[in-house]
Amino acid sequence: MIPSILPTYNRTPLSFERGEGSWLVTGDGTRYLDLGAGIAVNVLGHGHPALVGALTAQAQKVWHLSNLYEIPEQQRLADLLVAATFADTAFFTNSGTEACELAVKMARKYWHAKGSPERTDILTFDGSFHGRSSAAIAASGAEKMVKGFGPLLPGFVHLPWGDMAALKDALTPTTGAILIEPIQGEGGIRPLADADLRAIRALCDETGTLLILDEVQCGMGRTGRLFAHEFAGIAPDIMMLAKGIGGGFPLGAVLATEDAAASMVAGTHGSTYGGNPLACAVGAAVMGIVADPEFLSGVSRKAGAFRQKLEGLVAAHPDVFEEVRGAGLMLGLKCKLPCGEVVQAGFAEHLLTVPAADNVVRLLPALTISEEELAEAVARLDRAAARVSAPAEAES
Repeated sequence: MIPSILPTYNRTPLSFERGEGSWLVTGDGTRYLDLGAGIAVNVLGHGHPALVGALTAQAQKVWHLSNLYEIPEQQRLADLLVAATFADTAFFTNSGTEACELAVKMARKYWHAKGSPERTDILTFDGSFHGRSSAAIAASGAEKMVKGFGPLLPGFVHLPWGDMAALKDALTPTTGAILIEPIQGEGGIRPLADADLRAIRALCDETGTLLILDEVQCGMGRTGRLFAHEFAGIAPDIMMLAKGIGGGFPLGAVLATEDAAASMVAGTHGSTYGGNPLACAVGAAVMGIVADPEFLSGVSRKAGAFRQKLEGLVAAHPDVFEEVRGAGLMLGLKCKLPCGEVVQAGFAEHLLTVPAADNVVRLLPALTISEEELAEAVARLDRAAARVSAPAEAES
């Protein structure tokens, strides 16, 4: 008999009653150190007073209006994002998946308006993840994502990750855009080299191709910069945001230059809930903290010390771990054993991590986590690794 909740998740049998900073607490009071942050969502941890205050204050005013009317909270957040980024304009969604849908529509509408409707192809990459909608799974192309859901939305060309020669060869007169994550999250914490990202920007400039960056997971301060592409010194034409921008409240966005977005006039796109007052009030509070250069410097400082400790962990457990990957507080441990075993061993140590492709354990803590908590996380990872490498000894 099918359960009342559609069984599309393999859920861990854990439930939490409350959250406090970087900790989650079960009903019986057991505390778990959270290195998942809701899969890179809770950038300011659980129960941050600024976010609680923003949500509570807005909830006492108005929850929902629809985009039939002007929404001051939405305007405020759009102004903050435009001021802090390459973008001239923003559209608000409820999720990264919805941001992907708009990014694809915007790229294709752009070329139609320019008199080149044949330029519909979008180049994407193996290991990518852009959401679960029809367009997003077609963009990924992975068998586990698309099997049984055909016919797929056409116009996506899938390329090997990091293969610049293949990318150059794939650019044709029908190419409209390149869609890429500066750091793949679900794909196994795989960063694109800054030089490659600069080369992709140059190719786009040479051919007029639009560059769409998916910073849903790697954006909003997670790397120690507000957005990961800043390390390469480039800017996209269109960028997808979600996860951290709402600090735990459902919120996404598409940012774009005026040129890229010019064809998206009234009636070409919409959302009932996108940009609602509650979400935007919280998003503005997140931006007010995360976009602060001092805050980002603190993330970089903590991340450097954390990574150094993780390198030592890899050296101490060569039978379990292969390498550390990533940037800032978006890190991954490439495992020699099945990564799920490490995640499960972490539960026994009251530590929460997130599995990913390529046999990687993701470490995505709140950006507010303390250095002491990061040191405690490494100690618990050390004990978890001992459990999987010598289970009998760990249990004795």
